[in-house]
Amino acid sequence: MFRTVLGAISALTYYTLAVRPWLLRWGATAEEASTPLPGDNLVPTAAYTTTRAITIRASAESIWPWLVQLGQGRAGFYTYDRLEQIVGAAIRSVDRVVPEFQQLAVGDTVLLSPVGGPKVAVLDTGCALVLYQTMDLRTARSIPPVPATHWAMDWTWTFALRPLPDGATRLLVRTRADYRPHAVLAPGVRLLLEPIHFVMERGMLMGIKRRAEHAATVPVTIARDPSLPATVLTQAAGPASPSTPAADRSLAWQPS
Repeated sequence: MFRTVLGAISALTYYTLAVRPWLLRWGATAEEASTPLPGDNLVPTAAYTTTRAITIRASAESIWPWLVQLGQGRAGFYTYDRLEQIVGAAIRSVDRVVPEFQQLAVGDTVLLSPVGGPKVAVLDTGCALVLYQTMDLRTARSIPPVPATHWAMDWTWTFALRPLPDGATRLLVRTRADYRPHAVLAPGVRLLLEPIHFVMERGMLMGIKRRAEHAATVPVTIARDPSLPATVLTQAAGPASPSTPAADRSLAWQPS
């Protein structure tokens, strides 16, 4: 009995001190994990914060369309679709930039499931996308942020692109959440939500990387003039960028 208790304490200590920090900041440097990002102010006192990052060998401009089309009923989340379908999310991730999914504006809802999802709070073309929601944890539906209620969570999901000198881009993804009642939910958040969130978000980051880097090297046939032969170009800077007319720089939405 004593050995069992001691083993459990040792495992919990190792997870808390070594594994958990790695899960919460997978791929991110200390500077990236601590630097302020757009949307941080929407959840000023977060009980749960993650910052994860990945290097993508493509330009920020060519990665941006993959972010704009995120969502159920749109391009999916580029992660493990079968796992999402097990919990009832009818999500099928696409492997291409879809022009009809490039329309996105501040205030639009990005569906996570059939019952709803966060709204676009910040849309800074080629730089940052921030989603925000106050969610009823019993129904997963959006509710007004004021007045604050029990069994609710205020959270943001930030996607930030940081170009590198060699032409690659760092993609940072940050989640900030404050949930209520904290004392009741904290154990479940640590033991269930955090590991699941890590698995799915890591899969998403790798899915975006794989798609964006593949698109950056795929030969594309472009007919410049019907009377001339088509020319084949290599998209060194990423896929032909579809227009994002609804995405004006530095727009921000504030929850009512």
